[in-house]
Amino acid sequence: MAGNNDTDSGRPAARRAALVMICAALCPAMAAQAGEVMVAVAANFTAPMQKIAALFEQESGHRAVLAFGSTGRFYAQIRNGAPFQMLLAADDETPARLEKEGMTLAGTRHTYAVGRLVLWSAQAGLVDDKGEILRTGHFDRLAIADPRLAPYGQAAIETLTRLGLAERLKTRLVQGESIAQAFQFVATGNAALGFVALSQVMQDGQIGKGSAWRVPDTLHAPIRQDMVILSGGRDNPAAAALLRFMGTDKVRQLIKAYGYGS
Repeated sequence: MAGNNDTDSGRPAARRAALVMICAALCPAMAAQAGEVMVAVAANFTAPMQKIAALFEQESGHRAVLAFGSTGRFYAQIRNGAPFQMLLAADDETPARLEKEGMTLAGTRHTYAVGRLVLWSAQAGLVDDKGEILRTGHFDRLAIADPRLAPYGQAAIETLTRLGLAERLKTRLVQGESIAQAFQFVATGNAALGFVALSQVMQDGQIGKGSAWRVPDTLHAPIRQDMVILSGGRDNPAAAALLRFMGTDKVRQLIKAYGYGS
């Protein structure tokens, strides 16, 4: 009887020891499944990508480490060895160029969003719903992103050209390196108005404070925004997981809520 009691009393301790051994074996494997992916993200996609990254970590355990900036600047950095493993560009040309140069993982390039351009002012009532203020000239400076670096800046120049206003307004232009900087010029009052990404002024599916004119798509080439896994992310499961996650219905709806087309 005593022997049986000793055996029974030892079973919980034995079970605990077994669980410790199982955990010791499994925990490193579980930790190895979660990883990080270094992502270069076009400045116009800052707000949605921050939300997407939080959802991605919550649902997958992987972490997306984000850097925001101009697509042209990212291209130069990637060519010079920057350790990015994925690029979410503001255009479709830059990922295609990197693909041709052998710096991407084949078969991973695709369009994740179609950008929308908007003429915006932080001042309510300044910008009319047809953009006529550009013709009246009742403003001091007009902010745009650098068209050599940022597709939204190129779209702004195309818009002014098609409106026949590029030459007339060129002395009033103030350029930011990225669309984020162009937005800051307007938000802080350093420019009365500017061409920015619709996503930067959207709140709960509507344009928030200030006044804006949604630029018709017919006035500039489509702003197709492509993403691609770079060569550095070839063997990174977190990069592959993020690529899949970007195609889920949940993410597509979130992107749409920020004013992007699909």
